[in-house]
Amino acid sequence: MTVAIFPIRHHGPGSARSLDHALRALQPDMLLVEGPADGDAVLPFLTREDLEPPVALLAYATGDPARASFWPFAAFSPEYVAFRWAAQAGVPARFMDLPASATVGATAEDRLDAEAEGLLVGTDTPEPDTELRTDPLRLLAAAAGYADFEPWWETLVEARGHDLDVFGAVLEAMHAVRADAGPARGHEAQREAFMRQTIRAAQKEGFGRIAVVCGAWHAPALDVTQVRAREDAALLRGLPKTKVTLTWVPWTHGRLSASSGYGAGVRSPGYYHHLFTTPEHVTERWFARAARLLRGERLDASSASVIEATRLANTLAALRGRAVPGLDELNEATLSVFGWDSDLPLRLVEAKLIVGEALGRVPEDTPTVPLAQDLARLQKTLRLKVQAEPHDLTLDLRQDTDLARSALFHRLNLLHVPWAQERHAGGRGTFKEAWALAWKPEFSVRLVEASRAGQTVEQAATTLAVERAHGSARLSDLTALLEAVRYANLRAAVPPALDALNARAALNADVTDLLGALPPLARLARYGDVRGRHGDRDLNAEATFRTLLTRASVGLPTAAVGLAGDAAQDLRSAVQDGDASVRLLDDPAALSEWQAALRRLADREDAHPLLVGDAVRRLRDAGQLDPAEVERRLSVALGAAAPLAVTEWLDGFLGHSGTLLIHDAALLALLDGWLTGLDAAAFQEVLPLLRRVFSRFEKAERRAIGGQLRGAGRATQAAAPLHEERALRVVPLTLKLLGVNA
Repeated sequence: MTVAIFPIRHHGPGSARSLDHALRALQPDMLLVEGPADGDAVLPFLTREDLEPPVALLAYATGDPARASFWPFAAFSPEYVAFRWAAQAGVPARFMDLPASATVGATAEDRLDAEAEGLLVGTDTPEPDTELRTDPLRLLAAAAGYADFEPWWETLVEARGHDLDVFGAVLEAMHAVRADAGPARGHEAQREAFMRQTIRAAQKEGFGRIAVVCGAWHAPALDVTQVRAREDAALLRGLPKTKVTLTWVPWTHGRLSASSGYGAGVRSPGYYHHLFTTPEHVTERWFARAARLLRGERLDASSASVIEATRLANTLAALRGRAVPGLDELNEATLSVFGWDSDLPLRLVEAKLIVGEALGRVPEDTPTVPLAQDLARLQKTLRLKVQAEPHDLTLDLRQDTDLARSALFHRLNLLHVPWAQERHAGGRGTFKEAWALAWKPEFSVRLVEASRAGQTVEQAATTLAVERAHGSARLSDLTALLEAVRYANLRAAVPPALDALNARAALNADVTDLLGALPPLARLARYGDVRGRHGDRDLNAEATFRTLLTRASVGLPTAAVGLAGDAAQDLRSAVQDGDASVRLLDDPAALSEWQAALRRLADREDAHPLLVGDAVRRLRDAGQLDPAEVERRLSVALGAAAPLAVTEWLDGFLGHSGTLLIHDAALLALLDGWLTGLDAAAFQEVLPLLRRVFSRFEKAERRAIGGQLRGAGRATQAAAPLHEERALRVVPLTLKLLGVNA
């Protein structure tokens, strides 16, 4: 019996290519691959023709889906290539690592160890005492004179085609490294013990030639002749056993990258896919793809540029003693030839090609939760393309299909699966919605978590919406939920949400919360019928709006008394929301009630000056205060004893626009007179807040205000007589500055 060990780099195309040729040469009777042993139950799906990598083996605790682990596979992953070869050759194949039931049930410390295992390249430099164990190949690269691991590995393995000697070289190097690292311990020791036990079990079954595919770090430890079986059995006693469910889910190249935080990730999964799937003319075809990408982005990328970039990359590789260009040479050539005076082309190539967002596909009959199956059915019925690359979709809510798509997107957001995120829809009309769609692998886990609430998207969203209604303490949260429920067309969730809203409203006297609850109700009352659904009358958002508005209007003047600065800012934001909601509703009775509340607030001398100034401004904009009355109130405010209180009043009155001062010379003159009359100490006190107020104005507005003040200043100077004695005081200093002997 022979055991051939093939130490590989996870997700290394060179390793995958060499492994494929090695297996063809060896023709083993059994293939053992690093991975969770209980994954054998779903292993046949991995080699199906209707599966398209990248995919990931997902294992989650059956009663607690939040506890989950992933094992990703790309087209260029050696493990995937090994299983594909075994399926085509008719050779039995198995996973041989610790089962997922032990990994998912492990302690947090053990899980961190498991995630760090196989980390051949990372974003951070490990501590000295752990670097040898977690990142041995980086140390070998440094010993070979390479500052970065990636170029060394590409030169050693990825660019060498199907070199069978590389496995022996890596194994020899790992023996030397592990001799210095000391024996395995903890979770790592258990994993290697389990793999040795799996090899022994295959030997007992009578397989003559056994091929073992594992991460390079583990390879030296898998010689079953060096460790007794009973020692391994002792290590494996007491392993945690959690009931788990395993399935396959789509994955993305972005989640395979080291920058995503994945321990065994690579920096360039898109480039590695190109390297693995392109048998010849790798450099030429890479630049051809880059040129297509840049032309699609309306950037200059001609055929001549492709030729020039290829020549430059080959020349750089030759100068550096490399057989073929690596990623560094490709990037330098891209920047030099396509970049001109900008790095935008290179950044596009990095995002779209080097990393990429290719999304895998699993067979439709892959075992999964009913909720995920229902979503897949809806995606197919509504002709929604599932892809990792972000893309925009504008819906016309007058069309049945688009209306159903909108409901699905809102339901998924209630399930915390934000596949579609709403954007501002440009153009006229309220019948449009704009969405940005991008699928992320973690959504598969969230669907599993949400499956406890129902077997269909509608059932689960309804259940979770009702739970949120019962658990929400703020009115603003409840009205936002009510709006989401209506847009998601979850009729069964409307009555519980309304009941919860009415119950909270009867007990809630917080004016800030009452006002914050108005915008969703105003939108429902104004635009709810755009969706053409029955039940908007039953919702009666306008009546609920009026009830909350009445309570807020009664309490607003009193709520503005005795507030600290932060609380006053919060109430001011709520007043802004309430004011916008009333104007959106366009109900004369509601508008009159609201303006009366603002008037009472503006008349209170003990209210916070920020809120009083804000109320005066809103009444002035609504035509409820004439210019003379506004000037009178400003004069009274400017006469306050505390300069800081004046500045807060101005903060509320001026708001975020300077048009009021530009078009009302009398108000500007009053403000200018007050400011120029302050003594030095008072001016220093109010300056920071005034600067913050005026910084909100547009640059053109500030320039216009300054121009008006300069004009007024010149007119004042022209009317005033020249004070000759005061003017002569500056002459000696001026002459001294000019170098003239006075």
